Amino acid sequence: MKIGKSKVGDSMENMIEAKGLVHEYSRRDENGEITEIKRALDGVDIQVKAGDFIAVLGANGSGKSTFAKHLNALLIPTEGTLFVNGMDTSDYNNDLKIRQTAGMVFQNPDNQIISNVVEEDVGFGPENVGVPTEEIWQRVEKSLKTVGMYSYRKSSPNHLSGGQKQRIAIAGIMAMKPKCIILDEPTAMLDPVIDTITELNKKEGITVILITHYMEEVVGADYVYVMSDGKVQMQGKPRQIFANAEELEQYRLTIPEITKIALELNKKGMNIPKDILSAEELVDYLSNLLTVLKKID
Repeated sequence: MKIGKSKVGDSMENMIEAKGLVHEYSRRDENGEITEIKRALDGVDIQVKAGDFIAVLGANGSGKSTFAKHLNALLIPTEGTLFVNGMDTSDYNNDLKIRQTAGMVFQNPDNQIISNVVEEDVGFGPENVGVPTEEIWQRVEKSLKTVGMYSYRKSSPNHLSGGQKQRIAIAGIMAMKPKCIILDEPTAMLDPVIDTITELNKKEGITVILITHYMEEVVGADYVYVMSDGKVQMQGKPRQIFANAEELEQYRLTIPEITKIALELNKKGMNIPKDILSAEELVDYLSNLLTVLKKID
């Protein structure tokens, strides 16, 4: 089901453009013969304009993490195409440029933190692509300050919390100066981390793609794609998506608690919108409703 207008546009305007994207995993026996083919992505069309904050939402097994791995050429299409900033991911000659353009923050930050000192870890990426030493330290300082972790620059990552490690991973990607940051089901998307990526998107103009199954995390996105069975099943703005609670349940997704409360109040006859996204919104509507009722009395 499509909700609202499609994001399809001129490919030159798109940071990410997937057309008819298919990915199949093959299972082989001990003789190397294929015994099973699983289609994890089945004709996916997703477009992300430069500077957008896009969420790809889906339950486990929906195909969203397979899609994420295509975004920096960790996987290549079985069929269809995926372009990153105009570069075809199927062309291995583009791999380095694609990974410099689209930085990935993986599900577990421990898997991409490799140094024993925070600032050295953040500087590792730029060093490996030949950035001059003086510029590396400038990037490290700026990135750590942006994510609010500069005071921990001499610390060991092992002593940090999950949310702090997540911010260090984001800083490491930022130091590479990518045009796009992909967050693949991060396990510690605490409020400070959400605030950090939102600020990067709004102030730095960095394209953000959040892959998640947590509905609360997509509230601030510009646009949401809902995946199930390897396909895009719904797309629209968060408010449009959350207003379709019954359809979301078909894809094993649950709307945020605050939206549930608004829906229940609506069912009870209160004039409350079905697409409430935050507690602040609900409080405002209830306050206005009480004001109107007092005037009637």
